[in-house]
Amino acid sequence: MNELKVGDKLKIYCYKHDGSLEHTSEEAIVLENNDEYLVCGNGRTRITEKDGRSHMTNEPAVLFFYKNHWFNIIGQLKKFGLFYYCNIASPYIIDGKSIKYIDYDLDLRVFPDGGFRVLDRNEYNYHKKTMHYSDELDGIIRSELTYLIGKKRKEAGPFEKGMVDKYYKLFEEIKKSLNFK
Repeated sequence: MNELKVGDKLKIYCYKHDGSLEHTSEEAIVLENNDEYLVCGNGRTRITEKDGRSHMTNEPAVLFFYKNHWFNIIGQLKKFGLFYYCNIASPYIIDGKSIKYIDYDLDLRVFPDGGFRVLDRNEYNYHKKTMHYSDELDGIIRSELTYLIGKKRKEAGPFEKGMVDKYYKLFEEIKKSLNFK
């Protein structure tokens, strides 16, 4: 397997538990790769949905993918402040120049004022039944959501003040040095 390097450009593939492709993201530039997580950045990047529709993201983002945790965290630098969109998802894998993971519906949305909300519980319950999530998988997902909420409450990891800004500055420097648009 090729070892990822800072500045590498990756595509992101998000799947559902049944193996169907949910969406793809055209660009993620590697900012850091360590034993715990992979950090990438992107700006206005194209997202293509499972039905073929596509759109451009509106803001730059810093993405944290974990090797041993069942979530990924997207820090979105919006006009009105830093928002987080956290997907409960399988640990990622690298396949060539692609990041791949399975999305498990539940999301944690964190607002600039520090408030947060768990989203898509009904979708999770529906897919748990129709896609036959095992009791073991359900336990992992619920445990990881609790762990993620704890990280947010402690302002740890990506929720630490200045963490997303630090990586965004690095993203801007890398883009400039590699002549990315």
